Amino acid sequence: MSDTGLAAVKSADRVLDLFELLSHAGREMSHSEIADMLRIPKSSLSQLLKNLIARGYVEVTANGRGYRLGEALLRLAQSAGRMRDLATQSEAFLAELTNKTGESSALNLLRGDEAEVAATVLGPHRLVTHMRLGDLAPLYATSGGKAILAHMPSSFQKEYLGRVQFERATPKTIHSVKVLRQEIEKIRAKGIAYSLEEWTPGIVGIGVPVLDPAGEPLGAINVAIPASRFNPEMQRRAEQALIQTRDDLLRQLLVNPRAARSELDAR
Repeated sequence: MSDTGLAAVKSADRVLDLFELLSHAGREMSHSEIADMLRIPKSSLSQLLKNLIARGYVEVTANGRGYRLGEALLRLAQSAGRMRDLATQSEAFLAELTNKTGESSALNLLRGDEAEVAATVLGPHRLVTHMRLGDLAPLYATSGGKAILAHMPSSFQKEYLGRVQFERATPKTIHSVKVLRQEIEKIRAKGIAYSLEEWTPGIVGIGVPVLDPAGEPLGAINVAIPASRFNPEMQRRAEQALIQTRDDLLRQLLVNPRAARSELDAR
């Protein structure tokens, strides 16, 4: 490994060591205590703390003499926990969504620059869309992927739009940054994403984001409708069912799990 690589690994280790130390301490710690415990030169620690404080991962206490874990790190941990809960608890809600719409439904989670199917329920019709667990698709091509992308932080969107390479899965697949940026703006305004035969010929997808309290996406839920059954009334019914299901699922995750579960079971 190069000297640059070793330095990067050492820096990463120091960040993790600092997080673990502050977590286990259960109290604020002074600059000197941290430097002594981690055996870090005070000058190096100062720069490390400066960067982490700027990102919200470490906070300076009110008296200005101590340090503790910041809200950004706590939100990150909470978000990871909610994403695990989301995948575990979503199937019952997807079953309700499929019951309301008559169409296959799925939960999508972000995996790099793709959306992954993390849970799915098959529709009852003979002509039906199969969304298999573990299926991956580009964010720009599916309704669930677009719903996630449109609500990611602007820094992620900027980097993504700078590196994305479009592949034409169908003749209707988005293939330019300009069009994708316009689509992101529409999705953010309406809160609903569409894929009009852009990933699979003959299939229309409608999706909505599942957002955490900070407004960042935990994932997205969507329904996949054969184009032969897609019409304004189907669109209206699917949009309403998606929003209601998303709200019920969030209530389960964030507000009152028992009440949300009782409400769903009573239907």
